[in-house]
Amino acid sequence: MATTTTTTKVMGPRDGKAGFLGSIGVRFMIDGSDADERFSLVEHPMSPRALAAPLHRHTREDEYSFILEGRMGALLGDDVVEGGPGDLVHKPRNQWHTFWNAGDEPCRILEIISPAGFEQFFRELDAMGGAINADPEALAALNERYGQQMQPESVPELLERFGLVIGEHLTGGWTP
Repeated sequence: MATTTTTTKVMGPRDGKAGFLGSIGVRFMIDGSDADERFSLVEHPMSPRALAAPLHRHTREDEYSFILEGRMGALLGDDVVEGGPGDLVHKPRNQWHTFWNAGDEPCRILEIISPAGFEQFFRELDAMGGAINADPEALAALNERYGQQMQPESVPELLERFGLVIGEHLTGGWTP
C-alpha cells in the first residue's frame, strides 16, 4: 500500500489565498494536492443575507459545511435547514441545493469537499470576476468541466423566498 508523505502545516486566520465568487468569499485552506486528492477545504465568508449560488448540483463530490459563526440556511432538495456555530450540513452529490447567510450578521463556514478537485472551480470562477461578471458561455463551460449543473433562473425566486441579496461585497472586515 502506497502512502503519501505530507508536511505538517499550520494555517493562521489570515493565511491562504482569498477571492470573491460574485456574492460570497472563498479562502483556500487545503488543496487536494495537500491531501492526496481525498478532500479539499475552503472557507466561505458571507455577508448578511447573501445567497451563495443558484440552485446547483455536483455530480462528482459531496460537500460538508461546518458553520464557524453566524447562521447558514440551505435548501437541500425540498428541505430547508438552518444551522449555527458548531453545526455540520451535508450536501450530498447529485442533490439539488444552495445555501446562504440566514442572518443579519456575517457568517463563515468551512466547506469540506470530497473528493478534492472542485476547489479549482472556485479558483477559476474568482479569476473570471465571480459568477455575476463571468461570460455566460465561459461559466457554462466551467460548470461542465467540473461536473456541476446550475439553474441560474432560480436566483430571483430564492432571493424573494428567503429575503436574500446577491452580488454585494463582503462586510465585517474580510477582504479577498
